[in-house]
Amino acid sequence: MNSRERILAAINHEPVDRVPTDIWATGEVHQKLNDHFGPDADIREALKVDGLAYVGAEYIGPPLPEVPDDEIVDYWGMRSRALTYEGGVYYEQSFSPLAAAKTIDDLEQYAWPSADWFDYSKMHAAAEAVHDKQAVHCGYMAIFYFHNLLRGLELSLLDPHDDPEFTRHLLSRLSDSFYEHHRRMFEAGDGLIDIAQVTDDFGSQTGPLISIQTFREFYRPHMQRFIDLCRSFNIKVFHHDDGAIRPFLPDLIEMGIDILNPIQSKCPGMEVEPLKADFGDSLCFHGAIDNQEVLPFGTPEDVRAAVRTAIDALASDGTGYILAPCHNIQAVTPVENIIAMYDEGHNYGKF
Repeated sequence: MNSRERILAAINHEPVDRVPTDIWATGEVHQKLNDHFGPDADIREALKVDGLAYVGAEYIGPPLPEVPDDEIVDYWGMRSRALTYEGGVYYEQSFSPLAAAKTIDDLEQYAWPSADWFDYSKMHAAAEAVHDKQAVHCGYMAIFYFHNLLRGLELSLLDPHDDPEFTRHLLSRLSDSFYEHHRRMFEAGDGLIDIAQVTDDFGSQTGPLISIQTFREFYRPHMQRFIDLCRSFNIKVFHHDDGAIRPFLPDLIEMGIDILNPIQSKCPGMEVEPLKADFGDSLCFHGAIDNQEVLPFGTPEDVRAAVRTAIDALASDGTGYILAPCHNIQAVTPVENIIAMYDEGHNYGKF
């Protein structure tokens, strides 16, 4: 099997020759791997990573506003500031463009991103170039997370309770922006797109950030709209959701997600064996190699043991699992641990 066949077979719960693999990592980690394997090395090939090929539309919209040298800004007007930490840099949000909004009129004054701000003309050729070798991934729709980013986390958590009408209007405008942009991308892909993200971040380290009632009333209808859009183009739905989100899984499965990431097994309710037993018939699992303790601070043998545990549990039926770190590999992670993860996955994960 090649990488595309292996990834899609796992998602479809069909037999695979070995557990497919994917990689998420910070820029500093990619640099460390280049330093290790050589500047001309293909990291994916060196680690025998199957991975996904990403395609998207090119931004051609209004000029982005000028920001200080230590900040970046996107077409939503969200600004982030560079903060250093051990071994690297993270950009933490410094400005939420709708934090001062108080009325629906305020929301209407905001420049909601338009699908007309993008050039979709090159997408088909880009997808066609990789389609035979890798599964093609396109898009990112995250209604709750972007509510957080547009308003700031505290305000976004209060909004549904303090002003439901304001919240519904904000989410409706946000949903419309996501929907039309992705509809045009999927049309441009013309049947070559395999996977899209209808994703979010409902979980914390110990449990969900919002109640299931709030989810169902405010966010689920928009997520269902996105999932239905993917389904209309025969695209599989990848759902990223950090933390302890087990209470949400029955709803998410009913809505039609296909792939669940990142499987933070350190969080309550996210233990791998019960997840496979309870939801393995419905979901393909993606991730599960601990990125909080084992990968950055364990030994190579600790990493190998974690890989075996994940494969034994999440691929117990010989399919339905894509091995990957549970979120970006961090800069403090030793290269030998990264190599150990993919080497063990490649060898132990054979069927």
